[in-house]
Amino acid sequence: MKLFVQIPCLNEEETLPLVLATIPREIPGIDEVHVLVIDDGSTDRTVEVARNLGVTHFVHHRGRMGLSRSFRDGIDYALRHGADIVVNTDGDNQYPQQSIPELVAPLLRGEADIAIGDRQTATIEHFSPFKKAMQRFGSRVVSRAAGTSLPDAASGFRAYSRAALYRLNVVTQFSYCMETIIQAGNKRLRIASVPVVTNEKTRESRLFNNVFEHMAKSGQAITRSYVMFKPYTLFVTLGVVFFVLGLVPFVRFLWFTVAGEPGNHIQSLLLGTIMMVGALLSFALLIISDLLRTNRTLLEDTLERVKEVQYGASPSPVLPSAPDDVSVAVPDDVPAAPSAR
Repeated sequence: MKLFVQIPCLNEEETLPLVLATIPREIPGIDEVHVLVIDDGSTDRTVEVARNLGVTHFVHHRGRMGLSRSFRDGIDYALRHGADIVVNTDGDNQYPQQSIPELVAPLLRGEADIAIGDRQTATIEHFSPFKKAMQRFGSRVVSRAAGTSLPDAASGFRAYSRAALYRLNVVTQFSYCMETIIQAGNKRLRIASVPVVTNEKTRESRLFNNVFEHMAKSGQAITRSYVMFKPYTLFVTLGVVFFVLGLVPFVRFLWFTVAGEPGNHIQSLLLGTIMMVGALLSFALLIISDLLRTNRTLLEDTLERVKEVQYGASPSPVLPSAPDDVSVAVPDDVPAAPSAR
């Protein structure tokens, strides 16, 4: 069993030694532990520091490509080098690398395909009350979109099995965190939540300038992923709403016409027509989205087969019951012990 710990880095020469020093090199159930540094266009001594501390696996970007691209390139490198499990942490030492054994334990036991470190954000002192509230709200929205129940959907401290990585395809440019959860939930992958305690804050986030920018970009990613997997919910709702709103002015027009009220009430006809056109467009978009979803499903199945040919087939996990200290999120309409594929 080979484990890769990937660390996306952008000018992390000061905090990277702390991260590397706390990564366990021996984990029960793991034969090999490898560290992968993803240099996202760093201009400081990040790479030199990593080499001096014994890191031999690197992915280099000539310029800043962002967190999602760093995640994808790191996953590709790890799978090409035989990774069975990939753990993602950050170069700013936010996450407790010493908790990696607990994080990967649900995967090793075959109880989950993905494990997410629950930072228990309500207890983080440097999070403002507003940020804590937004974290809870965002986690509920993502959980609803994915059909799961996760307390910390924004956490980047995660472990992925090889089988899960074959089925996930990151397409957003901002952050992979929300998208992979929604994909995993809708693809019937099992997600475990493992409580962890975060480290002290070392610097401000470089992923966004303020919490409102983060909310906007995260909302965009969630909406896009939701529409990809559940177009019926969105477009049927819009179609019904527009249809009902269109009926009201038509009924009003007929009422006044039958009652003999003066005036032609053309405004009612115009408004009703606009609403009905909106309903028609919504149902047309529903048909198009359904066809696109079918095409996307076929393409993803093909990509999964390509990955198996490129990286090698992954073993099928066993499915014992989950322990009390790990919560496993499974979509409500899925049997308790689904197959791995």
